[in-house]
Amino acid sequence: MKRYSTVLAIAGSDSGGGAGIQADIKAISATGGYAASAITAVTVQNTLGVLGVWPVPAATVAAQIDAVLSDIGADAVKIGMLHSSEVIMAIREKMSEYGVRNIVLDPVMVSTSGHRLIEESAVATLKEELIPMARVITPNIPEAEILAGEKITGHEDLPRIARTLSHSGRVSVLMKAGHLDDDELTDYFYNAEDNHIIELRSRRCDTVNTHGTGCTLSSALASYIAQGYKLDDAVHAAKEYISGAIRTGSEYRIGHGHGPVNHFFGIWTR
Repeated sequence: MKRYSTVLAIAGSDSGGGAGIQADIKAISATGGYAASAITAVTVQNTLGVLGVWPVPAATVAAQIDAVLSDIGADAVKIGMLHSSEVIMAIREKMSEYGVRNIVLDPVMVSTSGHRLIEESAVATLKEELIPMARVITPNIPEAEILAGEKITGHEDLPRIARTLSHSGRVSVLMKAGHLDDDELTDYFYNAEDNHIIELRSRRCDTVNTHGTGCTLSSALASYIAQGYKLDDAVHAAKEYISGAIRTGSEYRIGHGHGPVNHFFGIWTR
């Protein structure tokens, strides 16, 4: 019998469908993986912003993870929005219990509209307890500034910050440049396993449809890792996927604010 390449996505729910667990499931499915989920929070949001956040109890998050890993298993785990220290510690314990190795962690802290999605006290717990367990983390510039405790002013800072966030070379870091103003953007991937940095160049796409780009990229990366891609190849494939999703998503209009990317651009036909 054939088997799926499975990814467990652990993240918050986005009622607007552009980010969070909805974006994770779309991206994993579009890139060839099978998506299971554990929901950490229910958010009320649309393209205009986040209107409310209702955290899921840590015990319920842990039970969802148990249900998936004890039966289906996971070739990779993508972790997104984590609201509290209690949820972070519950996830850490489950990742350790099941010996999960392929963890892609997107350190979601602030939504595209500027709404804070993590408690202040939970940032230290994330840095100290969960990030060191990850195989790859995928911070954007505001997230990297919080994690590194310093300001990022341009592309020249990114390789150094990537190494700074690698926990002495134990965690690989995909440092995203999308918040810079340059027309030519360069993401930097520090591969801690081989101790080298690769550059991922792209042209900026003039679009408001950027909601959920971080969720989508990290989920695609987890999907490719689950399928057995080597780490550098998985990063290249995920970057190509998100670039296509942003480019083709710019042709659509949905809602009145920041719309989603086009997760299924390689599948849909008109």
